Amino acid sequence: MKMFLLLSLLSLAGCGLSTNLAATVAVASSVGSIATIHRSPADAVYSFITGKDCSIVRLDENKSYCRPVEPPPEPPEFCTRTLGSVNCWRDPATLPDHPRGVAEGPSVLTPEQEANRVRTWP
Repeated sequence: MKMFLLLSLLSLAGCGLSTNLAATVAVASSVGSIATIHRSPADAVYSFITGKDCSIVRLDENKSYCRPVEPPPEPPEFCTRTLGSVNCWRDPATLPDHPRGVAEGPSVLTPEQEANRVRTWP
């Protein structure tokens, strides 16, 4: 990554690079960045400025240029055991005796998981 930044800065500074060498550095940095971070240098700058995850690779995959914001996940159903079967409800607060659920895991995202879900690039 440091080498990419160095080559990018050298190509922008115009430190006596020949036209052929400058074109080679520009193409190599573009190809290298698409292979490693899945976006061109222009995409990286645009993503950094807007805070969105945008890439020309997404256009090649017939998707939108910028990744849309994902909605929060739906809460899981609350399921309890009954005689011979399992019953599930969307709103466990409406149950009269508040039975224990079948699944013992968390039903919401932790703050770290939510921060990772809505993260922006970079």
